[in-house]
Amino acid sequence: MNKTSVAPQSAASAIPLYSNGMRIGLLGGSFNPPHVAHRAISLFAIKRLKLDRVWWLVTPGNPLKDEGALHDLNERAEAARRMASDPRIDVSCLESVIGTRYTFDTVRYLRRRASGLRFVWIMGADNLAQFHRWQDWRRIASEVPIAVVDRPPQSFRALASPAAQALARYRLPENQAGRLADQHAPAWVFLTGMKLSLSSTGLRNLDGSWRTK
Repeated sequence: MNKTSVAPQSAASAIPLYSNGMRIGLLGGSFNPPHVAHRAISLFAIKRLKLDRVWWLVTPGNPLKDEGALHDLNERAEAARRMASDPRIDVSCLESVIGTRYTFDTVRYLRRRASGLRFVWIMGADNLAQFHRWQDWRRIASEVPIAVVDRPPQSFRALASPAAQALARYRLPENQAGRLADQHAPAWVFLTGMKLSLSSTGLRNLDGSWRTK
């Protein structure tokens, strides 16, 4: 595959176009590879959280994962753009441009650089289950509201996790999910009804290549 550079050269161009007041969902990940569940989760979040856009933040690498099978960043970004295929989903390689490695630093940068936006961090239940292992996870929760999308059979493990227990008093009822973007952090909601369950790991062959079917 042609690995022509697609990463923007400046922080300003790495942030997708926006207008102040927009409600933006942030979905970070390696997208190795991007798959239909990423798209489905994004569209589900747009509807349930009443968002204007979802930004896919394609990370250079995940500190909690083995990067041995990680494909080229530009290749993953191009594949993500093809998979997104919706004007409400934007793909960005912001972290590679501003040099951040951890989610907290990325979120803090965006909140400072685009202070007129209302951000929501989107994650799957599998990520909530290990959220307490993330660098500065409590500061992330204090920086931005969080939407957790149920990924059966991860529900019980996720809701019993140290982070979920620590943040329990800040959890919104699911029927108030549309208000999440307007809340001051910490605030989070657990969204059910999303039945599609795929993982990037499951879509990679043993040699690290991507399955096409």
